[in-house]
Amino acid sequence: MLYLWLLTIKFICFFLFACTQPLDYRYACLDQSSNPPWPRYQANLNSLLSLLSSHSAKSKGFGHGTSGINQTHKIYGLYFCRADTNATLCNSCVENSSRLIKQVCPNNVSAIFWCPFCLLRYSNKNFFGKLSVRPRVAMFDATQNSTSAGEFDSDARILMNGLIQMGSEAPLMFGTHMFNINGTQRRYGWVQCSRDITSEECKTCLSDMLHEVENCCEEKRVWRIFSPSCFVMYETQPFLLNDVQHDANAPQKAPEKDETMSLILKIIIIVIGVVAVALLAFSTYYYRRMERKKVEKEMKNLDAIFSQDQTNNAENVNPDLPMIPLSTILKCTDNFSDNYKLGEGGFGAVYKGVLADGKEIAVKRLSKTSAQGLEEFKNEVMLIAKLQHRNLVRLLACCIEKKEKLLIYEYLPNSSLDVQLRDMVKAALLDWKRRLNIINGIAKGILYLHEDSRLRVIHRDLKASNVLLDHEMNPKISDFGLARTFGGDQDEASTIRIIGTYGYMAPEYAIEGLFSVKSDVFSFGVLLLEIISGKRNNKFYLSEHGQSLLTYAWNFWSESKGLELMDPSIANSYVASEVLKCIQIGLLCVQDNAADRPTMSSVVHMLGSDNVTLPSPICPAFSVGRARNTFEGGTSSNASTPVIVNDVNDITLSEMMPR
Repeated sequence: MLYLWLLTIKFICFFLFACTQPLDYRYACLDQSSNPPWPRYQANLNSLLSLLSSHSAKSKGFGHGTSGINQTHKIYGLYFCRADTNATLCNSCVENSSRLIKQVCPNNVSAIFWCPFCLLRYSNKNFFGKLSVRPRVAMFDATQNSTSAGEFDSDARILMNGLIQMGSEAPLMFGTHMFNINGTQRRYGWVQCSRDITSEECKTCLSDMLHEVENCCEEKRVWRIFSPSCFVMYETQPFLLNDVQHDANAPQKAPEKDETMSLILKIIIIVIGVVAVALLAFSTYYYRRMERKKVEKEMKNLDAIFSQDQTNNAENVNPDLPMIPLSTILKCTDNFSDNYKLGEGGFGAVYKGVLADGKEIAVKRLSKTSAQGLEEFKNEVMLIAKLQHRNLVRLLACCIEKKEKLLIYEYLPNSSLDVQLRDMVKAALLDWKRRLNIINGIAKGILYLHEDSRLRVIHRDLKASNVLLDHEMNPKISDFGLARTFGGDQDEASTIRIIGTYGYMAPEYAIEGLFSVKSDVFSFGVLLLEIISGKRNNKFYLSEHGQSLLTYAWNFWSESKGLELMDPSIANSYVASEVLKCIQIGLLCVQDNAADRPTMSSVVHMLGSDNVTLPSPICPAFSVGRARNTFEGGTSSNASTPVIVNDVNDITLSEMMPR
């Protein structure tokens, strides 16, 4: 009974997660049409995908078919599942892939969709029985670098070549094996081909995939490479779903079962599965509720500290955040000497400090007269200590003592992106390769905030001055004083206190007080165009152009003169296709309608893919830069500083709590 319980939970987990996680699938949209495919083709595609899904429920992991009679509208489709999946999991994967492939490739007459457990492809051209090794995609675990340089160049390559020989000659065209690397470490290999190609073509395909390792994954211990006709996997942990033997293609005699007992067993498994799903849902709800209570308790402790200024309770501020004595801070900043001052903002002054061990730090000192700074301080203490990502600035500690409230950050020597872009000498050092690295780093940092962090965070003040650069010019997003967190299924919130910076605010936030992940996407789009052009949007209207940077960029783009937007400093280092792609992504991010903007996961994918098909943007209908009547009581004289304005609309204030 225990075995049945574990087996049921195991397959439930696969059903829940197969082809649902963004990092678990890849796709290639081919032969894009400027208009959606004609209705007859769409009808045939729906019919074909339905046919393949139905067939997968009772097949042995492979099937192909066609739909349509007229050659103009005829469509060819194929799927094959990993050889260790059963019919139920194979069917689930093909069904999910059929649904997702229409969403991600709506205007394409050919497409390929790769999941961990299946491949699905269709085309208006007959590809049955034809070897195809491109396009190809690689998936790998960036954290699993090889501990020994050249590991894959030695034993593993020999063993994988042997596995390719075995898999290409097997009846089901797959093979799997466990290797001993250097006599001490275990590695697990898997190769598989589509069954419509020959054995020799299978061997050619797999060998070609193995050569791709040199370009993407040679130093990785976990990787998978997929093509339309085959795939190769190499991992540190066993990944078989069932007890498949190494000679898994050998025919096996099915055990004889009594039909009545088989029916009872199926009913028991279904009941156990329902109970397991219910327990999983309840456990998730209970965990999130306890996390919410914990955060509420921490906030109450913090409020008590601010209202009573009791130093002896300082350890209750945040269990994730160390405390540093005030005496240490005073010593390392020379009593907050102006010689150590790095800058000043709405929060207060920032100082450089050097600890006794030589470690450099940045100290944010809350201004004693800033009520808004107090709120920002509380927000950062409760929020940023829980966030850990290579593209977020790291909060090291805090100090609450003798009416001083201080935040201690890692020191970043190259100041902010804003400073680098404004200084002509420093801007010249930001060649195109560095700028593209900064764009990618910022995008990955925002994606972490939106989807991958412990809390779902909306930054609300993303701008060039809040992107700091380390000694290698890698970007780190900073200043989380205005950030807000979303719970569970919440997508949007509203506020009567519109706080942010002119030039970076999304229109729905600036006018109506509505903010969501798409607000950050808008700010990222502005930032991306600033990095390419070297110009600041919130100062752009003061120039001779008399318009916003967004409109300026759109005019160049719509006239097919996108490269004229480019900062002259990168004229000798740019790659035209990459610059144009980034401009197009930037314009997509600043679309007037939030629903038309991509998510950050889509942005990261578009930036990282060389063959992705991008939608066409429309003219940005909104820009914040000039003083506008919408903002009453706001500060328009200094567009680079955060503004707090009161909206006259009757909008309720939403107080968001961490999950």
